[in-house]
Amino acid sequence: MAAAQRLCLPKSTIRGTATCASLVTSTTTTPQSDDTFLVHKILWNLKQAQQFINLVSLNCPNFKHSSSSLSATIHFLIRCKRVADAQAFILRMIRRSGVSRIEVVESLVSTYGVCGSNPYAFDLLIRTYVQARKIREAVEVFRLLQSRNLCVPINACNGLLGGLVKIGWVDLAWEVYGEMKESSRVQPNVYTLNIMVNALCKDGKIDSVNPFIQEMEKKGIFPDMVTYNTLINAYCHEGLLEEAYEVINVMKATGLRPCLLTYNSILNGLCKNGQYGRARELLVEMEESGLAPDTASYNTLLAECCRTGNLLEAESVFKEMSRRAIIPDLVSYSSLIGLFSRTGRLDRSLAYYEHMKRKGLPPDNVVYTILIGGFCRNGSMKEAMKMRDEMLEQGLVMDVVTYNTILNGLCKKKLLHEADELFSEMVERGVNPDFYTFTTLINGYCKCGNMDKAQTLFEAMLLRNLEPDVVTYNSLVDGFCKVGDMEKSFRLRDEMISVNISPNYITYSILINGFCNKGCVSDALRQWDEMISLGIKPTIVTCNSIIKGYCRSGDASRADKFLNKMQSQGIFPDSITYNTLLDGFIREENMDKALDLVNDMGNQGQSPDVITYNTILDGFCKFGRMQEANMLYRKMVERGINPDRSTYTSLINGHVSQDNLKEAFRFHDEMLQRGFIPDDKF
Repeated sequence: MAAAQRLCLPKSTIRGTATCASLVTSTTTTPQSDDTFLVHKILWNLKQAQQFINLVSLNCPNFKHSSSSLSATIHFLIRCKRVADAQAFILRMIRRSGVSRIEVVESLVSTYGVCGSNPYAFDLLIRTYVQARKIREAVEVFRLLQSRNLCVPINACNGLLGGLVKIGWVDLAWEVYGEMKESSRVQPNVYTLNIMVNALCKDGKIDSVNPFIQEMEKKGIFPDMVTYNTLINAYCHEGLLEEAYEVINVMKATGLRPCLLTYNSILNGLCKNGQYGRARELLVEMEESGLAPDTASYNTLLAECCRTGNLLEAESVFKEMSRRAIIPDLVSYSSLIGLFSRTGRLDRSLAYYEHMKRKGLPPDNVVYTILIGGFCRNGSMKEAMKMRDEMLEQGLVMDVVTYNTILNGLCKKKLLHEADELFSEMVERGVNPDFYTFTTLINGYCKCGNMDKAQTLFEAMLLRNLEPDVVTYNSLVDGFCKVGDMEKSFRLRDEMISVNISPNYITYSILINGFCNKGCVSDALRQWDEMISLGIKPTIVTCNSIIKGYCRSGDASRADKFLNKMQSQGIFPDSITYNTLLDGFIREENMDKALDLVNDMGNQGQSPDVITYNTILDGFCKFGRMQEANMLYRKMVERGINPDRSTYTSLINGHVSQDNLKEAFRFHDEMLQRGFIPDDKF
C-alpha cells in the first residue's frame, strides 16, 4: 500500500492515467468485491489501460491482483499482442496459493466476453501449465474448458499431448486424444499425428502405427518427414532393420527424400545390431544421394568400434573425420578416450585428451571420470588423484560417479584409510552416496577382513533407504567366511532370502568354500545339494572348492569320487581340479594314483602345466625317489614346459637330502643360468 501511495506520474502523462493511479491506491485498501469496477476501469480505454498495466507493474510490484483482475489483464495483453507479458500474468495466476484450476478457468471464462478476447487465451493457459511442468493440472484445465463447450485450440491440445508423451504418461495422452476426437470443435493436424505416432513407438506398439496413420489419412491428414523418421527410429531401436528400410521406400514413393536424420537413425540401428559393415556401406550411399555425413553419423560408427574394442578401426574412423573436415565433439573424444582407457592404453587416452584440449574443447566430467577410471584400473592411484585435482582446478564438480570410480580404485589397492577420507569428503560436499558407493566400500572392508567397519557401512546404507542387492550380501557373506564366522555368514544368507533377494551361484560357492576351508566338507555338501535342488548350476570353482576340502581333510579318494558327481552336472575338471587332486594323493603318499591322474588329464584333453609337474616332482623328491624325479624333470623340459624356481628348489633339496651334492650343485648352476635367484627355502 505504501508503494501505491508514493505513486508519482510525469506531467506528460495523458489525461485519465491519474485516475488509474488513484484507482490503484483505492483498490489496495478496498475489498475485492470491487473487482468488476476494476475490470471495467481497465477496459475503459485500451490506450489508457495499457499505460495503467505498465504503471502498476513498474511502480506497484506488491500490488495484489484478484483472479478477475488478472484474467482481465491477460485478455487485454493478448489483444495487444503482448504474449510474453500475458504468459507472465498467467504464471502468476496459476501459482497463487489456494487458487484452484476451477477458479482460474472460471475467471478467464467470465472475463472472456467482456474483454473481447480470443481463444488464444485458453491456448496460452494450457501451454503455460505444460511449460511449468504442471501436466496433470493442464489436463484438468483442458477438461474444464471442454465441459464448457469452449473451443480449445489445436496448438494447445498438441502441446498437452506432447507434454504427456514426453514424461511417459502415454495412457493419459490417449485419453486426452480420445476426448479431442469427441469434440467437433477440435480438428487434429499433422502435429497431432506425429505426437501420437511417437506415443505408440515409445509404448512399444509399433504394429499399431500403420492402422493409426491410415485412420488419420481418412481425415485428410498425411504423414510427413517427422512421422517417417519417428517410425524408422523406432524400428531401428527394436532391431527391425528391414522394416525400417521399407519405410524409406514408402517415403520415396510419396515424394519425400530421406534426410540426414533418417540415415543417422538407420546407421545407429545397424551398428547396435552388429552390422558395422553394412553401416559403412550406408555411409557411401548417403554421399551418393548428396547427403554429407555429420559428426553424429561418425560418432555412431565410433561408438560401435569402441563397443567391440576395435582400436584400429576406431582410429581409422576418427582420421576419416579429419580428412572430411568433420569436427569431432565431446562425444567423439569421449568414445576414443574411453576405449583406450578400458584396454589399458592410457598413453593413447592421454594423447586424445591433449588433442581435444588443443582443439579448444574443454574436457567435461565424463572425460575426466573416464581417465580417472583408467588410472584406477591400472592401479595408478597417484595419477588418478592428479587427474581429479586437475578436474577441480577447471571448476568442474565431482559427482557421485566420479567419487565411486576413485573409491573403487582405492578399495582394490586396499587403501581403505584414503577411501574413508574420500567418503567423508563426498558427504561433506553434499554428494549423496548411492548403492554403488556403499557396496564398493563394504566389499573393500570385507576383502581386508574388517567386518566391523563393513557391518557399520551396511547399517548406514539401510538407514539411507538404499536397498542392498545380491552383490552387497555376497560381499558380506564372503567377508565373514574369510574370518571363519560361518554362523554370521549363514544368518546373512537367511536375511537375503527374507528380503526377497535370492542367493545365486556365487553365494553358494562362497559358503561351500568357507565350509571346506574349515574342514566341514559335510556342511559344504549340504549347500551343494540345496544349490542343485533350487536349480542353480554350480561352476567349476564351486566343484574345486569341494575337491580342495576333501584333500585338505586327508580324503583324496572321496575327492576323486566327487569327479563323477560334478561331471553328472555337466562340469568337467580343469587343471586346477587335477592339480588339487594330485596334491591330495601325494600328501597321502599315493604316488601311483598321482601318476594315473596325470594320464587321465591327457584323456580329458587337459595338458599338464608347470604346477602339475612341480606337484608330482616335489612328491618324488620328498620321498627320496630322485631317479623318478630326474626323469620327470627331463620329460617336462622335452614337452616344452619351462621349469621355474619351485622346480629347482624341490630338486636341489631332494638331492641334498640324499647326500647327492654333485647333482644338487648341477641343478643350482642350471637354476642360476635360467635367471632364478635362490631363496631361503634351500
